[in-house]
Amino acid sequence: MTGNTYIDPGADTKEGYQISSTSRGLARMVVGDETPEDRIRQRCAIAVGDFIMADLMAFKNNPIDAGLKALESGAPIITDIRMVQTGIRKKEHNSEVLCVLDYESEVSKNKEITRSSAGFIALKDKIEGSIIVIGNAPSALLMVCDFIDKGIKPALVIGTPVGFVNAKESKELLRTKDVPSVSNRGTRGGTPPAVASMNEIITMFIEKQQI
Repeated sequence: MTGNTYIDPGADTKEGYQISSTSRGLARMVVGDETPEDRIRQRCAIAVGDFIMADLMAFKNNPIDAGLKALESGAPIITDIRMVQTGIRKKEHNSEVLCVLDYESEVSKNKEITRSSAGFIALKDKIEGSIIVIGNAPSALLMVCDFIDKGIKPALVIGTPVGFVNAKESKELLRTKDVPSVSNRGTRGGTPPAVASMNEIITMFIEKQQI
């Protein structure tokens, strides 16, 4: 992976390619470019406009390999909010990208929990072997961690919720679980690093298909 020069496949115009190329070149120099994890660190730093984010990223239990295998099998990608769903690249892979907010209504009527948590309950049967991408809702990440404790294991969890209420704690809890995960330390996070992490794994998947 050293010295990789692959550009985001979403940069499909001359201007977009130039922006992507320049940003990635700078990120390679600052962050490093020795491992697949470095590529995710680069992309997350670009996504938030701050190289500090690269140092906050955490990887547990070979998440990139797990994500590539899940994409190969066409596993669903389940997101906590529509912004995350919208940001994830839909082309050149066969994984359906779902948002739990499209499924939460019946559950949330009967439970005093967040809509995103209710949505994960509604999609409980799809979680095993799926890719979970949470960029906003700590409560949803805590719910997923509870499912893991009960033996329902996603193929990969990307968890970067942002905020001062349970965001840091939910990510710390995720890193204790026996599942592949990408997360970040502290209260920072949000949709940009969640989408960036997922899209970089998709980019690697596209590269793999072209070999």
